[in-house]
Amino acid sequence: MSRPAATLLVLSPLPLYAQIKDALRARILDGTYAPHSQMPSEYELCAMFDVSRITVRQALGDLQKEGLLFKLHGKGTFVSKPKAFQNVTSLQGFSEAMSSMGHEIVNQLQSVRFVKAGRQVAVRLDVPEGSRVAEIHRVRLLNREPVSLETTWLPEALGKRVASADLETRDIFLILENDCAVPLGHADVSIDAILADEDTAKALRVDEGSPVLRIERLTHDADGKPIDFEYLYFRGDAFQYRLRIDRETARRNARNKQ
Repeated sequence: MSRPAATLLVLSPLPLYAQIKDALRARILDGTYAPHSQMPSEYELCAMFDVSRITVRQALGDLQKEGLLFKLHGKGTFVSKPKAFQNVTSLQGFSEAMSSMGHEIVNQLQSVRFVKAGRQVAVRLDVPEGSRVAEIHRVRLLNREPVSLETTWLPEALGKRVASADLETRDIFLILENDCAVPLGHADVSIDAILADEDTAKALRVDEGSPVLRIERLTHDADGKPIDFEYLYFRGDAFQYRLRIDRETARRNARNKQ
């Protein structure tokens, strides 16, 4: 960075390490520092910004905590591969969301079968326990790497129509809307982290026992009827869910409860 930029650092009200962190983050996100490329050394960054090594280390440490950088012992600091993300506040299928961002999506259909609904699935779909439901297993590949394993259950009649569609290229949400003429309404979502069992680890190409992100999602039609219950397992190193939380909405909801 040029000398005038270093002068701007002095004039800014932000701490020096925070300004350096923001400058480096911008370069990572705009591709100046490409994924898996090596970052300048601490010595080079000290000279670049005209600051101490302690300040540089603090900036790099924060970027590492954000997941933008990683260190290799004895080799230096490198740029992490950016994670794909999906906005959890929008009800979209995986392909629908990722394709709009320019990602290549491939579905590996593992199985489609009709089974007796266990207690949990029956309660979620509001069907009698033991009734037949469709169970669909797919692995979703993002840019040719497995990133998600999904298990979906649908009521039998709806499941038969979905099962006859092209599940290797299409989102179930789009099949429901376009082929089945079922308008989607809302979804209840819960997110937690679990350790990958043998099947999940094999599907996602991670070590058994690795942490994975688990999404439980129950989707309802426009009339509020539950129609699609699923578990989505995501590789934590390759994907993240994002949402925006609005303070005014929280206040409005609190007032409505009073």
